Order: sequence, then C-alpha cells, then structure tokens
Amino acid sequence: MESYKTIKAVAQARIVEKKSEFIANVSPATTDDEATTFLNQMRAEHRTANHNVYAYSLRQEARQRYSDDGEPAKTAGLPVLSVLTHTEVVDCIVVVTRYFGGTLLGTGGLVRAYTAAAKAGLAAANVVTIQLCAQLTIVLQYPLYEQALRLLENHGATWAEPIFTDTVTLQATLPHGKETALLTDLNEATRGQAIITEHPPVYLPF
Repeated sequence: MESYKTIKAVAQARIVEKKSEFIANVSPATTDDEATTFLNQMRAEHRTANHNVYAYSLRQEARQRYSDDGEPAKTAGLPVLSVLTHTEVVDCIVVVTRYFGGTLLGTGGLVRAYTAAAKAGLAAANVVTIQLCAQLTIVLQYPLYEQALRLLENHGATWAEPIFTDTVTLQATLPHGKETALLTDLNEATRGQAIITEHPPVYLPF
C-alpha cells in the first residue's frame, strides 16, 4: 500500500439532536487490542450513558468491527462504520456515546445523528494521508544553500529547520519514487559537491 488515510490524534466532538447528546471520541488504533482498550476507557468514562456505540477499521487484515450497543439494529454502529469506510480512514476507532434527552429520534433520526457525530469526530481528529516517503540528508556549502532550497521546493519536498555549522545540513522528505529526479538535479546543480545520504523509506504524514 503506497498511501492510506488515518487520524493524527485523539479527539472529541459533540452534537445535540432533540435534547439527546452524542459525544464522538476518536482515537488511533492499529490492532484489535488497542481499539478494545480505548473502547473500555470510553465505557468507563461514560458508564451512566444510555449507549456507547463504536466502530473501527484497521489496515491489519482489512479488519472492521462495530456495535449498536442496544440501539435498533443498523441505526448506530453501522452508520459510524460507514463514515470510516466512505472517508477511507483506517487504523482508527470511533466511539459515539449517547445521553438520551427524552425524545425518540426514530430509525432515520438515529442514523443521521450517529453519522453526523462520527463525521464531526473525524474532523476534530484531523485526517491525514500517510505515504511511503523518501528521506534525504543533504550537506552542502553555504553558497549552494538557496539553490538547494529552490530545488527541494520545485520537487515538492518538505524539509526540517536547516542546521548551520561550517556547512548547511538539510533533512528533506518527499513521496517515495520522486527522489530520483531530485537527486539528479541536486548533483547537477551542485556539481557533485553536496553530500547526500538516502535513508530507508518510511510511512509518514505528507
């Protein structure tokens, strides 16, 4: 898999529908155990709630799980899972807690409310695309620094804060497969004077 979507951090969002409060808590999870641990934390935190509905989707074996937790079948957990599926977000669990407000929402109202809560939770969690990225360490002389930055920008790379000593060191990142053209241009522009180290590709937000 060259790239996938997941969330950046734990987050929470709340919506109110006819006095019922729906609280979406979202967390990264890469295994069943991690998802279950987070679910149990939410159940303990909201032990007085009427329902703690959940859904999660993992890259591992393309595993997906959900529960309506007492709501009418397919009105709660499945809509939450559908949000994950439609947004293609994986390695993530969404737990939507409902505190009943006294007014029945009906099956359609429940589907809409749980869907809206899950969407709000994902928005708060900041969905990011994880790509297989190449990482380069570039060491060069000061006169070549500005030219190197222009090449990094032209090739769509990002870079950390430069380290200035008797030389300039740049840590650059770009999608895997695009580094070949950048290396060619860097070597040509610096006439081979830049010392460039290629690191093993890793999955990173990009």
